[in-house]
Amino acid sequence: MDNINFIQETGERNFGEIKIYALSTCAFCKKALKYLRENSITFMYIYVDDMAPDDKQALKDKLREAYKKDVGFPFMVINEDRVIIGFKEDEYKTLFPGD
Repeated sequence: MDNINFIQETGERNFGEIKIYALSTCAFCKKALKYLRENSITFMYIYVDDMAPDDKQALKDKLREAYKKDVGFPFMVINEDRVIIGFKEDEYKTLFPGD
């Protein structure tokens, strides 16, 4: 998972390393990315559905093994130790409180 070409988005607020594994066609993924952008939060993301089929499956297997969770989208990893699956705005507001 070290050779993934994430797209970096730099915001005014930093909550550590936030990686989003998303699907380009997923409504919940779009909402998650929109929330982070609108709240000026620094994060990185990749659209898993743009990856080659073998790479996509290998990534999903590695995520499942590393975090002991079924892979759903969006799949957010915060500082390599916390995982949030799906988009729940209330949970995002708790994780990323406003100023």
